[in-house]
Amino acid sequence: MEQERGKLLILDDEADLRNLLSRYLGGRGYRVRQVENAEQLDKVLSRESFDLLILDVMMPDEDGLSICRRLRAGGETIPIIMLTARGEAVDRIVGLEMGADDYLPKPFEPRELLARIEAQLRRQHMLGAQLRQQPEEVVVFGPFRFDPVARSLTRDGEPVQIHSSEFELLRALAANAGRPLSRERLIEVSRGRNAEITERSIDVQIMRLRRLLEDNPAEPRYIQTVRALGYVLVTKNAPVD
Repeated sequence: MEQERGKLLILDDEADLRNLLSRYLGGRGYRVRQVENAEQLDKVLSRESFDLLILDVMMPDEDGLSICRRLRAGGETIPIIMLTARGEAVDRIVGLEMGADDYLPKPFEPRELLARIEAQLRRQHMLGAQLRQQPEEVVVFGPFRFDPVARSLTRDGEPVQIHSSEFELLRALAANAGRPLSRERLIEVSRGRNAEITERSIDVQIMRLRRLLEDNPAEPRYIQTVRALGYVLVTKNAPVD
């Protein structure tokens, strides 16, 4: 039997699909748990940690988009791959904006799901290695203190709730404070080189960050637009290059 490669959690209301994926992924060295609704998911996540969540969108009770949004709002950072019968680009964008890391329309080949799982886990491993090699520094701007290692954002010492996708975007901007980053570069740094996310999604996340950080999002002080270049985080100690 292959060495265990990771611990996966599957939430889908279709028992046949859950069982098929459990057998397939289990046979490739993964330890797999499966649940059929949001209530079971919450109970399992409260007791155990997992390397990745496979989450169905279309479910009779709480749907996958709502679950994803709720998990991210609560600070859950587990990588999420969403499964759905809706394959339109707009649905994929919404899923990614809710905080999903990848999106796979049904029907799909189990081998494609396996490849996407491995890509996500590889990215997490690489990010962890980079953090160990190059510890990230705390960035202070205005009343805010952003600690990427502790995964915390505070305003005047009080915690600020931030979604996972916006956290990774702020992390990329903070690591390059004072240096404008293009939308393409922000996607690569915050989500990975092969992430299926559009530049429009970056604009939406920037807008959400501004609503969170700026007194007047229409006239941003900290996250500024640099014409023909992209976006930049401006701090007192990091003027725009």
